[in-house]
Amino acid sequence: METIKPKSSMKTKTRFARTFQKVINLRNATRIASSNGICVLVSHNKFKEDASIHGGKSQIFERNEEDVKARNRAVMEALVAKLFASVTSIKAAYAELQMAQSPYNGDAIQAADQAVVDELKVISELKRSFLKKELDLSPQVTLMLSEIQEQQSLMKTYEITIKKLQAESEQKDTGIVSLKKKLGESISFNKSLEKKLNASGSLSMFDNLQFPLLNPTHFAQFLHYTLRSIRNFVKLMIREMESASWDLNAAVQCIVDSDTKFPEPTHRSFAFESFVCKTMFEGFTTDANFFLQNDSIPHDEQQNQQMFDKFKKLKPVNPKIFISQNPNSTFAKFTRCKYLQLVHAKMECSLFGNLNQRKIMNSGGVPDTTFFAAFAEMSKRVWLLRCLAFSLHNDVTIFQVRKNSRFSEVYMQCVTEETLFSPADMNDSAVGSGSEPRVRFTVVPGFKIGETVVQSRVYLSPPSR
Repeated sequence: METIKPKSSMKTKTRFARTFQKVINLRNATRIASSNGICVLVSHNKFKEDASIHGGKSQIFERNEEDVKARNRAVMEALVAKLFASVTSIKAAYAELQMAQSPYNGDAIQAADQAVVDELKVISELKRSFLKKELDLSPQVTLMLSEIQEQQSLMKTYEITIKKLQAESEQKDTGIVSLKKKLGESISFNKSLEKKLNASGSLSMFDNLQFPLLNPTHFAQFLHYTLRSIRNFVKLMIREMESASWDLNAAVQCIVDSDTKFPEPTHRSFAFESFVCKTMFEGFTTDANFFLQNDSIPHDEQQNQQMFDKFKKLKPVNPKIFISQNPNSTFAKFTRCKYLQLVHAKMECSLFGNLNQRKIMNSGGVPDTTFFAAFAEMSKRVWLLRCLAFSLHNDVTIFQVRKNSRFSEVYMQCVTEETLFSPADMNDSAVGSGSEPRVRFTVVPGFKIGETVVQSRVYLSPPSR
C-alpha cells in the first residue's frame, strides 16, 4: 500500500533544496578554483538579500560574506599591484624613449613608444573591468606576475640610468681631453711668450760689456730691447682688456685728449704704450721710486761702478725668481711700486675678476701668472736701463715733448712706419709753419746723455690746412 505524503511537507523540502543549491552555486562562483586560481569580484548585496530571505541560516551567510570580503580584498590587491606594475613599465619605457633621443635611434624610439601605448591599453582595460565589476583575476598569480614585471621594469630603468651616466662620463672625459689640450696650448703659448720676452730682447749681446768701454750707444741699444718688452706687455694688456669686454676707445680717451683721431684702429696701442712708458719711466733721474731708502743717485766713478755691477748681476736672472728670493731688494720694491701704480685696483678686478695679484704683491709674494711675468720682465729691463744710464760717465736727463709742438727730426721720431700725410699735406706743410705736423702725444720719452740725444718717439697729427 503506497503512502501518500502531505503536500506541505513536499513543498518545504523542495524550497530547501533550491536554497541549498543556490548556496552551493554561490560558493562555487566566489571560490578560488584549484586549477587556475581565478577569482571574480562579487557584490555583497547578493548575500545580504539571501540572508534576509533565510533568516534561520544567517550564520552561514555571514561566514560566506566574510569569505567574499577577503576574496574581494585579494582581488583589489592584485588589481593595485598590476596597476603599479604597469605604471613602472611606462616609466621605464619613457626613460628608454628619452635615452633614444640622443643619439637619435629611430627603432628604439618606436619600440619605447609602442611599449607605452601597450601599457596604457592595459590600464584602460583594468579601469573598464573595475567599473563594470568584471574583474577576472587570479590574486596569487597576478601578484607574482606584477612583482616580476615591476622588478623587470626597475632593472630596465637602472640599465638606462647606467647607460646615461656612462654617456655623461664619456662626454666629461672628452671635455677633460679637450681642456687638457687647451691647457697644453696655453702652456705652449706661455712658453713661447716667455721665449719672446727673453729672445725678442735677448740680452746676451751685453754679456761681454765692460765698464771702461761704456758709451751712449750701449744705452741706445739697450733702450731698443727695453721698448720691445714694453710693447709685448702692452699687447698682452690690450688682449686682456678685449677679453674683459673693455671699450678700448673709451680707455684711450682717458689717456689722450678726446680730439685725438687715429686713422687706423691699431694706432690705439700707441696711447696705451704712452701710458705704460710714462708710468715706468716716471722719476727716472730723480724719484725715489727707482732708488729706495739708502740708495742714491751716483755722482762719482765708484758709484758708477756699483751701478754697473747691479746691471751685470740682475741681467741674466729670471725676474720672478729674483723677486721671490730677494723680496726686500730695491728691484723687488721698484717692481711692486710700479705694478701698483700701473695696474689700478679697479683695472685688475675688471681684467681678472679679483685682486689676488695685488694681494700677493702687497704680502711680498710673486703672482704666478702670464700677465705678471710679462710685467716683471718689462720692469727688469727698465730697471737695468737706469742702472746702465747711471753707469755712464755723463749726466743723464729724460725729456718729453709737449702737445702741439713742431716736429723735429733731431729730438723726435714718428712711431708710425707708414706715411700719415698725403703729398698734398706735405706740400702744404712747406708753405707755412701753420701747416706743419704737430705732436699729439709722446709715446716714448727721449734721453740726453752728455751731448748725445736719444730721440723721443711721438705720435703726430695731420697738418692743418
